[in-house]
Amino acid sequence: MKPVNVIAVTSGKGGVGKSNVSVNLACQLAKLGRRVLLMDADLGLGNIDILLGLRPTKTLADVIAGRVHLRDILIEGPCGIRIVPAASGIKRMAEMQPSEHARIVQGFADLGDDFDVMIVDTAAGVSDSVVTFTRASTHVLVVLTEEPTSLADAYGLIKVLKRDAGISNFNVLSNMVSGDRSGRAVFNRLNEVAQRFLDVNLRYAGAVPRDEFLKKAVSRQKAVSELYPATDATAAFKRLAAVVDRWAPPTTARGHIEFFVERLLGVPNLAGVA
Repeated sequence: MKPVNVIAVTSGKGGVGKSNVSVNLACQLAKLGRRVLLMDADLGLGNIDILLGLRPTKTLADVIAGRVHLRDILIEGPCGIRIVPAASGIKRMAEMQPSEHARIVQGFADLGDDFDVMIVDTAAGVSDSVVTFTRASTHVLVVLTEEPTSLADAYGLIKVLKRDAGISNFNVLSNMVSGDRSGRAVFNRLNEVAQRFLDVNLRYAGAVPRDEFLKKAVSRQKAVSELYPATDATAAFKRLAAVVDRWAPPTTARGHIEFFVERLLGVPNLAGVA
């Protein structure tokens, strides 16, 4: 089996367009010929199915309950991506312990060599599930906007992930900005503070501009990458996908889904029980 690049898309606060980034990044990676799995890892308030107008009949709640296998709940999304729908609004899912998160991820071992990339759309903020899924991923993409609160919350998120998950390398995407210059300015402000007070490395992943066509796509419950391919937002997501596609996959011999499971648990050689 070849390694799978697992990319956690996360944010310090809600309302910064994180799930839209996850969907359109997945879509553009698929357009590059990658086999992409998108996991809605907001285990209480998942919204990717709503964002895309999908109506899953089974969710992760059914996998946890042992009623179905993970493969049985996959649904097809835009650009040919496959989606793992979350259990939206189910309080029990939001209160799962890290060990229970592992039961979900172990199901991925059944998927074999079907995918090249997995995008993990985490919850916003610094909940246990965010720490768990980001720690398990190969790369972390932090989404923020120009708002001072978004900047402060992104810094807080990075601080927590460094302290609680031992993550030192972060990729940063400036979303809903006026252009690349503004995007770099947002990144530079965050990077300056992080370099001063945190022992982390931040890397600029790019910027996505404010685009009315993105709002139109959301209102129509479609991915802007598929509905409006000639827009500024779509072009930005295409550039982001080109950047992400160059990120190195896991280098371990057991770099497939086993790598994700082992990192999620923090204990090696447990993937064999999946």
